[in-house]
Amino acid sequence: MKSLRAVALCAPFLTAAAVAQTIGIVTTPAGSFSNSAGQAIAKVLVERAKLRAIVQAQASTGFEEVESGTADFNVSNSFDATFYSTGTGEYEGRGRQPAMRYVGSLIPYRVAMHVRADSRINSITDLKGKRVSSEFNAQKTIARIIEAHLANMGLGYGDVVRVPAPNVVRQAEDFMSGKVDVLFFALGSAAIKQANASVGGLRVLEVGTSPDALKRTQALLPGAYVMQVAPNPALDGITKPTNLIAFDMVLITNAKVSDDVVYSVAKALHDGKEDLVATFPPFALFQPQNMAKSLEGVPLHPGAMKYYREIGISK
Repeated sequence: MKSLRAVALCAPFLTAAAVAQTIGIVTTPAGSFSNSAGQAIAKVLVERAKLRAIVQAQASTGFEEVESGTADFNVSNSFDATFYSTGTGEYEGRGRQPAMRYVGSLIPYRVAMHVRADSRINSITDLKGKRVSSEFNAQKTIARIIEAHLANMGLGYGDVVRVPAPNVVRQAEDFMSGKVDVLFFALGSAAIKQANASVGGLRVLEVGTSPDALKRTQALLPGAYVMQVAPNPALDGITKPTNLIAFDMVLITNAKVSDDVVYSVAKALHDGKEDLVATFPPFALFQPQNMAKSLEGVPLHPGAMKYYREIGISK
């Protein structure tokens, strides 16, 4: 009888667990900034939204998985989401993707070109004639971001020795093995820490802040901006206040994902900053009140809109 009573008491919890909805969150490869952020997001959604969230690390952008419905959410950058949804940039000729929807803005990607601490490369202009990762057939957005760093200082891929890499993680491996002279990555990534330990220290190359430099950058990365980053023990390669390119991390979904699920996701993330930071410290930059900021070319999902209107951060 005691056993039967125990089963009866546990039944509601077992039922709730059994019916918890499973959602897939697509990120870039394991070890990347987006993947680490995705892991933190998934943990918060499990704990706060009672969803069964599974992170799906992909070698590609992950937009196709969300479009087809094999995944529900995608952790992306703002300009790539705009390009994909509007059929521009790397997606020219594919046409608009009308099912893409926007859930919210999260944290800035603060990205940088890193060299070995003892390198004679002291600025981006010094990359002329040096070996730089290129192509990125599985992650074309990375080639665009690297090109924007070069353009910021008046260079282009024609000024460097191109070394093809399929994705951002492979180019990190190429840097550590000495195949390329510079490493592109978002600050705070696990891969940066690994590279820092592997090569005996890193140094970040600063970008220009003049109107012309910013114009050249934004021509390739719409919506990008420059942030000054202060030295921090958690940020390898930053030894003085340094100007870097930044753009927003955004959460993308499909119009077919239910309003209730998206509402729950938006609410859990908005209220869960402390938990997000505990899992992935770069979420300290997360400003929940800015989640509803507009994203060019991508409509806000009705579920997210409902929540943001309720709390007064969207009209």
